Amino acid sequence: MELTHFNEQGRARMVDVSEKEITKRTAVARSKIKMAAETLSAIKEGKISKGDVLAVAQIAGIMAAKKTSDWIPMCHPLPLTGIDISFSDNSEDELYIEATVHITGKTGVEMEALTAVSASALTVYDMCKALQKDMIIGPTLLVSKSGGKNGDYALEQ
Repeated sequence: MELTHFNEQGRARMVDVSEKEITKRTAVARSKIKMAAETLSAIKEGKISKGDVLAVAQIAGIMAAKKTSDWIPMCHPLPLTGIDISFSDNSEDELYIEATVHITGKTGVEMEALTAVSASALTVYDMCKALQKDMIIGPTLLVSKSGGKNGDYALEQ
């Protein structure tokens, strides 16, 4: 497999996607935060003094997906067509974050989905750190992607 982010001199470059076809592309990423049961309860019951943790984390994830190219040097700035962030939990001590990102374009949105869940998880940590500093974020992973010349991918579970 050839790595495309290097030029003939072996130096980093942004890949030229001008010849690629425009296709509908979607990526789904997921992250997890392990925390004390009391912290998860406080989030779900709206008892965190900084505000609605999940609402703020959702907005942070959407904003981060839109700005991925500002964070990741070789990512193309993309006109995303849809971003959805959802939350679930195990009713004990784990909060799950999932991001689905859509585009009709020449390059995929895997990095945008991964950035979205990462920013959401960091926002949860930031808003709850006064309650608990030893929360564990991760793993963060790509669940699936569709579209593009490399075709579809789905994480084997």
